[in-house]
Amino acid sequence: MNPLDQLTLDQLRERRSFKWAHYDADVIPMFVAEMDVPLAPPIREALERAIAIGDTGYPGSWPMVDEFIAFAGRRWGWEIDPRLVAPAPAVIPAYVDAFVEDTEPGDEVIITAPVYPPFTTYLRQAGRVVTEAPLTEDLRLDLAALEAAFEAATAPREGSTQRRAAGFLLCNPHNPGGTVHTRAELEAVAALAHRYDVTVVSDEIHAPLVYTGAEFVPYASVDPRGIAIQSASKAFNLAAMPAAQTIVGEERRSWLAQFRKGAHGHPTYLGTVAASVAYREGDAWLAGLLAGLEANRDTMLDLVATSLPGVTASPNPATFLAWLDFRGTAAAGGRDLGDEPATALLKEGRVALNPGTSFGGGGVGHARLNFAAPPAVLREGLARIASVVTG
Repeated sequence: MNPLDQLTLDQLRERRSFKWAHYDADVIPMFVAEMDVPLAPPIREALERAIAIGDTGYPGSWPMVDEFIAFAGRRWGWEIDPRLVAPAPAVIPAYVDAFVEDTEPGDEVIITAPVYPPFTTYLRQAGRVVTEAPLTEDLRLDLAALEAAFEAATAPREGSTQRRAAGFLLCNPHNPGGTVHTRAELEAVAALAHRYDVTVVSDEIHAPLVYTGAEFVPYASVDPRGIAIQSASKAFNLAAMPAAQTIVGEERRSWLAQFRKGAHGHPTYLGTVAASVAYREGDAWLAGLLAGLEANRDTMLDLVATSLPGVTASPNPATFLAWLDFRGTAAAGGRDLGDEPATALLKEGRVALNPGTSFGGGGVGHARLNFAAPPAVLREGLARIASVVTG
């Protein structure tokens, strides 16, 4: 069963989450990374039971970490020592906490732009200096740019011979565009990180959302010094009930034991309930979702190619967040939508995409589109975009 087929536009407009409440009712929201699906039945039933009996206290006995380990074994053949996993409140605080542990205020953390905007905002709030090592035009890691950034970030300060601490926040799979980094690419990242003694933290929140023909490789499985953050949040649409897991490579066993003693917070109780059930009982629902998302991805690519002159879209072997390039519209006979196409699309087409420039370098002339919508809503949204592009 395809969960994306189960809700109408009118039903979705009853929601008061950010995606559906932020804009006026005539706007089709295709921006924030919420999916237009009902909860998986096992998760809904577990949450309804907890609410019915008032079970809304602190995290208790739900075995979220154990269920994640079993899920990772089934899904990726990844055998994880339980002593290398710790519960975390959510993905963002987990990666910020990891860098706070290994770096000092003023140290650099490298990101590969264009990338999820909170990679920049939260690290800056934590006092870290964010540096970009841009992706290639086809949204792949540029290892030469990454090495240059590692070298610069760890270079001694003037008057010192001591190399500085630095970090690299990897997005795996990448948001936007869904690039799935290969084992060879990740091994090359690990080699660079070891050479320059850079802490690598891999945000793997989209890991379960990988489509036919692509293979997700967990970063901590290739780098014994690596750190990864996983969550059921994106695959099972659980942003309202955050919970995550921090997983480390074997050489960080003692680091994690010390890290767990710090004041890093805990997941919400309902988050542990939802994640535990998702990992244990959600395989069939997730299979239906993946089939629906892949079909939507193909529809999106077809409609971009046939109805949006001069626009190109990321191939998205993973995630439901496409990266649209509008820079070629004028040359193809369409309208020039300027540096921020999302502005005209919202004003004239009443369809909301994420502005490309918020993703850092490489965002000019681009916008991010969320295709995790009912097929009819997806087609309507793309038709509205086409009406603006063709003018």
